[in-house]
Amino acid sequence: MSELKSELDTSTDLKKTLNARNVSIIAMGGGIGVGLMVGTAKALYDAGPGAVLISFLAVGMIAFGVIAAIGEMATFIPCDFAGYAHRYCHPALGFATGWTYMLLYLFSMPNQIVSTSLVMEFWVSTDQVNSGVWIFVFMVVVWVANLLPVKYFGNFECVLSSVKIITIVGLWIVMMVIMSGGAPNRQPSGFRYWHDPGAFRDYHQATVIEGPKGKALSFMSVMVNAVFSYVGIEFVCVAIVEAENPRRALPKAIKLTFWRIILIYCFTVFLLGCCVPSNDPLMEQAIKSTTSAASSPFVVAMKIAKINGLPHLINGCILLFAVSSATSDFYVAVRTLHGLAVKRQAPRIFAQTTKHGVPIYGVLVGCGFSLLAFMTLTSSARTVFNYFVNVVSVFGLLVWISLLVAHISFMKAIKKQNFDRNSFLPWRAPFQPLYSYVCILFCIVIVLMNNFGVFLGDKFDYKNFITGYIGIPIYLALLGGYKLMNKSKRVSSSECDLFTGKATIDEDEKRLKNKELEQRKGREGTVMLWLEDHLINHFV
Repeated sequence: MSELKSELDTSTDLKKTLNARNVSIIAMGGGIGVGLMVGTAKALYDAGPGAVLISFLAVGMIAFGVIAAIGEMATFIPCDFAGYAHRYCHPALGFATGWTYMLLYLFSMPNQIVSTSLVMEFWVSTDQVNSGVWIFVFMVVVWVANLLPVKYFGNFECVLSSVKIITIVGLWIVMMVIMSGGAPNRQPSGFRYWHDPGAFRDYHQATVIEGPKGKALSFMSVMVNAVFSYVGIEFVCVAIVEAENPRRALPKAIKLTFWRIILIYCFTVFLLGCCVPSNDPLMEQAIKSTTSAASSPFVVAMKIAKINGLPHLINGCILLFAVSSATSDFYVAVRTLHGLAVKRQAPRIFAQTTKHGVPIYGVLVGCGFSLLAFMTLTSSARTVFNYFVNVVSVFGLLVWISLLVAHISFMKAIKKQNFDRNSFLPWRAPFQPLYSYVCILFCIVIVLMNNFGVFLGDKFDYKNFITGYIGIPIYLALLGGYKLMNKSKRVSSSECDLFTGKATIDEDEKRLKNKELEQRKGREGTVMLWLEDHLINHFV
């Protein structure tokens, strides 16, 4: 109990200055990265538009289930991800969840910084400016953004998220014009490419497998790609710890996350499949390209439609996507390290914050890990760096599984202690507990079939096998090692602490509601109040 109390006291060092609008905009645009703008090229080329759409829709529903499960716990008593697993399930699960989540973002963050240098190569060749210069420039941008008080960091992320949303909407318009025949080539694509070359492609990666089996394997490979496009969507649930009123902000953010999955991911890949044939030679060139804009399937669509000039605009947008992703990855890693330190599962020095609530020593760790981006400047180091990225990628799914397990334990504790879930919780996740069980099952299946292509070729690719699956034993080692060393036991549902810290959250919510009522009284009858009630609060 004392450990939990310590955690809740120390977590107040993080300043709660993110407002509901910050959280909502971040929920809609935060986490959308280079994966959607560039990574969908390989998915479309490998499997076809039908497989891509179905996989993004299926994995999107899993991602929403994870977000909703976290949201139910976060609106009750917000804390870091490791805290949910530690408090409601098992201290060892909290330890493994926190460290894997931190490692995921500590290693993916320099990868995003490297993406900025690849984008710049579209305009300036490496013969003119070495890639290391661009890596350093954008690395400093990421450092500065994360040294800002969270209020300004939130505004910075809101601006970038807004640009992302505007970019996606602009791409919708362009692709619908291409589909209808309004592009310079005057050839309406409609749904032509769903018939020729077809909605599903045969498997043609490690080996060629035709027929229904080949199409099924292609679909499975895209499921894995879709997961890694969605990992990071839970960023808003990390930021909610520093929100002014999480019980008001998070339910709106979760609703917007659902529409983000349907529109920004699924509708976008649907339009893309209508504008680009999966077997087009330009697609193969895009996959092999070293610059991000040339690798984008949206650029391929514009080349086919003979639209000039827009690739430069898309390149600029991809640059912003990469900067935003690197910044948010840095933020998540540092806040996760802070949460671990608060629970004494990491050195206590990382729990210290500045007067503005910035975990300064954690930021220094993030700065150190960002220097790994310079490894890509030599070919041998680049190979090792790519192995690092491959190792930790599966950690995202393992964290999802951990949080779903924590949520199921949370619901069991409420039931065991004879509380009515409908009246006890400020917000309830839909279709529970079945939804969380289904999401766990699918996450486990996807983890196990990650890198299954190594088993299909003529030669066993042991390097990709090791780096693709070693994340599982690392996670299990963290889990088992902590349990053995600390002799920790599973949290009993009947003894699970459901109240420490709740009174503070209730009081904050009441105070903020009274403050809002006072502000409304001074604006009664104004046009701005009517707009806020009928338009702004409805959508944001």
